[in-house]
Amino acid sequence: MINNKVLGIILGGGQGSRLYPLTKDRSKPAVPIAGKYRLVDIPISNCINSDIKRMYVLTQFNSASLNRHIKNTYHFSFFSSAFVDVLAAEQTIKSDKWFQGTADAVRQSMHHFLQHDFEYALILSGDQLYQMDYNEMIQAHIDAKADITIGTYPVNAKDGTSFGILKTDDENKITSFIEKPSADVIVDWKSDVSDDMKNQGREYLGSTGIYVFNRDLLVELMNDESTIDFGKEIIPQSIEKQKVISYPFEGYWTDIGNIDSFFEANLGLTDDIPKFNLFDLNNRVYTNARILPTSKISGTTLNKAVIAEGCIIHAATIEKSVIGIRSRIGKETTIINTYMMGSDVYETLEDIENKNNHILLGIGERCFIKNAIIDKNCRIGDDVRINGGPHLEDTETDKYVIKDGIVVLKKEAVLPKGTVI
Repeated sequence: MINNKVLGIILGGGQGSRLYPLTKDRSKPAVPIAGKYRLVDIPISNCINSDIKRMYVLTQFNSASLNRHIKNTYHFSFFSSAFVDVLAAEQTIKSDKWFQGTADAVRQSMHHFLQHDFEYALILSGDQLYQMDYNEMIQAHIDAKADITIGTYPVNAKDGTSFGILKTDDENKITSFIEKPSADVIVDWKSDVSDDMKNQGREYLGSTGIYVFNRDLLVELMNDESTIDFGKEIIPQSIEKQKVISYPFEGYWTDIGNIDSFFEANLGLTDDIPKFNLFDLNNRVYTNARILPTSKISGTTLNKAVIAEGCIIHAATIEKSVIGIRSRIGKETTIINTYMMGSDVYETLEDIENKNNHILLGIGERCFIKNAIIDKNCRIGDDVRINGGPHLEDTETDKYVIKDGIVVLKKEAVLPKGTVI
């Protein structure tokens, strides 16, 4: 069984500034997605579905909620060697610095990895949405007698400028690599892709940041402390010296690097046949098994809506929106193109009876909310109007941020009755 020879290493990413304010108080892998999951659940679930059950998650920013989520979620048999551990940047005798890049994060954590017996290191990103059987990739790596295998994904010229782009020979061996080429340079980097990809204009092989390394080579590469990043240094340098192959992946894959892509990925789940299939029994997405009641909906017209557990909804209309756990929405409220993350707790009946003294958790009555992300535990008063769109300029206040026309309410923000954005 090859999965017994694999150690999963999930990179939590840096400060996540492009996902701000969602990363203001939490690390990128801990950002809630799809109403009930966290971003880190995606690579961990892919590993579990591939029967890879030894995983480390590397992080350094705001890791408390991520630690809590992983501790509460991933419990394996007492007699099993399976584990999911979080490794935050730590000071050691060898290094007193924070992680300087993806390779440096692996280097600084290497002494933990080497306590385990493994032949292949599977290095993953903590901020991507996709479903993949890693065993197929690892088997392709073994069959090709490769030193390094890179998961690749066909992208178009516009998106390609933010990827590492590569070219391969007839046996999928990578012959050249360029990190984030400019628009005038990328035109020379077309690859031979399937007709389906060609028809979509996706003719450039982008690196997904999913890597398989032979253990001994990874240890050797980590000894060179001058390299701090896989994409910028280790991969380009290794192509000249080692056998590095491409593992082409043409399923659904998206990098959730900024607010726009995060918003699009979540709202995409409301499509009749979503590209990311949460209903696939062979590719389950695991998360914290909360004991929540079913959602209760009264007098609401729902169209392309995803509703998580434990919600109490009296809205007039919810359209193309994702409503997260424990959400409360008042009467005559309209919600369109919105991701509401929900709440961590319910308010007591006493709190609800004293409604006149404070604004309740959730969304009040007669509100209109469009093109918005509402972070956890927000309180929106009655008659609030949020109308996001390209007509709004990028801005930040103490309660919300506007990016690319999307209004993002900060965690625990309170909007008084009658607020207009």
